[in-house]
Amino acid sequence: MQTTLRFVIFFVISSHVIAQTFNQEMINTKGTPYLSGKINIEKLNTAPYSQWFSKNYDSYEPKQDIIDDIKTDLRKYTIKIFMGTWCGDSKREVPNFYKVLDASEFPINRLTTIAVRADREHYKQSPGGEQEGLNIHRVPTFIFYKNGKEMHRIVESPKKTIEEDMKDILSGNYTPNYASVTKMNTIIETLGTDYVSKNSEKLINEFSAISKSLYELNTYANVLFFAGKQKEAIEILKFNTLLFPKEADAYISLANKLVITENISDAIKHYEHSLDFDKNEKIENTIGELKKSL
Repeated sequence: MQTTLRFVIFFVISSHVIAQTFNQEMINTKGTPYLSGKINIEKLNTAPYSQWFSKNYDSYEPKQDIIDDIKTDLRKYTIKIFMGTWCGDSKREVPNFYKVLDASEFPINRLTTIAVRADREHYKQSPGGEQEGLNIHRVPTFIFYKNGKEMHRIVESPKKTIEEDMKDILSGNYTPNYASVTKMNTIIETLGTDYVSKNSEKLINEFSAISKSLYELNTYANVLFFAGKQKEAIEILKFNTLLFPKEADAYISLANKLVITENISDAIKHYEHSLDFDKNEKIENTIGELKKSL
């Protein structure tokens, strides 16, 4: 009897914890609510999220001929959505994605939607840690799995339309946005951080062909940094200054992280280098304050 009672108590407590964390709502520093962790369409259809979700869902019209092409094969996949209810791209693309899934009669039990946070300490993270190991650097990110293996993903926005990108994914003929981040993440995971610094000249030639702006690797580094991978993040930001040597923001982003890690002398050096390309009074004042602290 006691064993049964303990099991019932454990089940009730566990169920309560799960209920608390699913569709979890938080408040940002401006007093605006946002969702964090696993969520569902029912929650997205409630205020204040319904203001953008319902509007964009209703206004999107998928191309029926594409839907007819993908609906059978799409059901062989499972899908994860990583989004931010605070993110403009997510507000635009996630309702469209749901509309395509509904039009394709995709089984809802094969879909998991995870809302990530925007605050600096938990940047693009979920309280359940679902983002770990998945290189979630932009939201929304739609990941397609088959037999438990990731096949492809749509990052931030489709290259054509949601349904056309899905068709390309199902055909195996798809390259997502931010190829530079995918490449750098593969290097970090397989060859290690030191490989980047030791082979920077070779890598600059490779990355110059696929990097559209300094903010691609910059955002990726920010995600790593606030996920506790400071060494990797700083090495990527150093590489980014070599890749974009005349961009002030590349040096400022690196210097900001060096300040946090208390590497003040190097931070000052990179802040000063940024002034060669942008005479920024705020940065000049920051340099003065840091020099006083030494």
